[in-house]
Amino acid sequence: MKFLKNNIMSILGMTFLFTMVMLGDANATVFEDVKTKLVDLFKNAKMVVFIIGGFGLICLAFQAIFGKVKWAWFAALAFGLAVVAAAGAIINYAANNDVATGKNFSDTLGDGSGASSMGH
Repeated sequence: MKFLKNNIMSILGMTFLFTMVMLGDANATVFEDVKTKLVDLFKNAKMVVFIIGGFGLICLAFQAIFGKVKWAWFAALAFGLAVVAAAGAIINYAANNDVATGKNFSDTLGDGSGASSMGH
């Protein structure tokens, strides 16, 4: 019983790995569905972050102008929004595949289609 308590995570990991290997291509559709749902979730969450962050950026700008807060707070929020805007390209670079292309994540920062395609 002590062996089971000490090695439960290893046993569960090996069981999971064995199950995934035995399933073969049956799990491909599951992972495609999960990927699609996660991309949709990220796009929707990013939209909410941009809306709230935009209002926060405006409020911090006015407060920084009148000396109520430090300009570093404004800069930190602006930098954070830029990182969120480039998240698709960052994930694409880290994963080394085209899952996180700009069209999937609605990225306009770094995909080359930003301002030039907005008017057309």
